[in-house]
Amino acid sequence: MSEIQAHATGLTSQYIAQVTGDLERNVKEQERISAEIEALHEQLGALQHDHSVLVSMQEALGGANAVGEADTAAPTVPRQATAEPRQSTPKKAAATSAKTTASKKGAAKAPSAKASSAKVPTTDAKPTLVNLIRGHLEQQNEPRSAIEISAALTQAHPDRGVKTTVVRTTLEGLVAKSQAQRTKQGSSVFYTATAASETAAAETQQEAVAG
Repeated sequence: MSEIQAHATGLTSQYIAQVTGDLERNVKEQERISAEIEALHEQLGALQHDHSVLVSMQEALGGANAVGEADTAAPTVPRQATAEPRQSTPKKAAATSAKTTASKKGAAKAPSAKASSAKVPTTDAKPTLVNLIRGHLEQQNEPRSAIEISAALTQAHPDRGVKTTVVRTTLEGLVAKSQAQRTKQGSSVFYTATAASETAAAETQQEAVAG
């Protein structure tokens, strides 16, 4: 019996040693995977931040292109109106009446085009969301979150239909242009206005790079 007990005791010791080793390897593997997950979370947060900045820059560039297209397209209408009467020297009476009618229609379109182009500054006179957000930040003494800014702008301008997602994207665009500062407190993100001197220096630097 003593030999059997000794053999059983030896097997138990081996099992204990094996289980202990497996537990240690399991704990180390958990720590390794947890570290990888944390690193992936940080990479994901950085990618999301870069995505929001790129989206705001794309919107800004798209708006500039739309304005440029409108400015280049507007002068073409009066040129067509003035060019048509020069070709209205017909050899037949029917051709004369047809071309005269066409020239009158072209002349009628010209004032409407001028009127539509004259209305553009009236829309520009209305403050944009970027100006509203930047002005709101400049009036604050403490950092504000996108939700707080959205609520304040909605109360001040109920007809604008301000959305928190759009406000957050616009804020990230201001951060990319060095016109606002972004701070993080725990899981919350807050924004503050950049000093006027820093904003001017950043704009000068951007103009120098663009030039």
